[in-house]
Amino acid sequence: MQQAEREINREIDRVNRENQRRVNQHNRRVDAENKRSVDAYNREVDRVNLENRRKVDDHNRKADRHNKAVVDELNRRLRAAPSGPRYTMAEEALADRVQRAVGQQSTRDVDAFLSYARIDGSEVGSELREELEALGVSVWFDEVAIVAGKSQARQMDQGLQKARAGIAVLTPAYLAGRFWTERELGALLHKDTLIPVLHRVTFEQVKEYSGILPDLAGFETSRDTVAVIAQKIAAAVLVPE
Repeated sequence: MQQAEREINREIDRVNRENQRRVNQHNRRVDAENKRSVDAYNREVDRVNLENRRKVDDHNRKADRHNKAVVDELNRRLRAAPSGPRYTMAEEALADRVQRAVGQQSTRDVDAFLSYARIDGSEVGSELREELEALGVSVWFDEVAIVAGKSQARQMDQGLQKARAGIAVLTPAYLAGRFWTERELGALLHKDTLIPVLHRVTFEQVKEYSGILPDLAGFETSRDTVAVIAQKIAAAVLVPE
């Protein structure tokens, strides 16, 4: 009886050892396969990341070349062309100041924050945004950028922080001191990158609102079309990284 039990126990041990050997062998195969899969996945991730970096770098180089070409051509026409739209002396000084200030900034997400009063500035603001974007200028514009359900004030503050320059479309309603325009202008007022655009107001009227803005000069829709004003602004804010 004891001999039979010993035989049974030996057989059980043998079967257990064989099972363990097979389990170990299976685990080694699984580990090896998993390692091969992980290594292949990581190689593919590295390849994709490298390709994405190459594409981003290539895009940035092309964007810089485009910006430089646009700026060079705009400046040539706006500063030295014998005919066609030209900067006035005050506008040229404004463009030079903005261009210097923008060139000294760290990288920003957008080129310009567009501030306007919806009651009488929405139409000209929309047209100005379209003309600027056609020239390659990225614009933070509330009708496009504001996300419903989130704090409007916070989104505007973030937009101001993300932009290289600020464009204030000054209209009668803007000068009336609406809450949002006061908030935005207050953030932009003492910056070297503020670009005033006067629409249906004069510098004398603006002077009554603020004694600072007239010294900054600005662009006027009574003098130039919105398309020309967009060209003058683009020449100032499109600075290659």
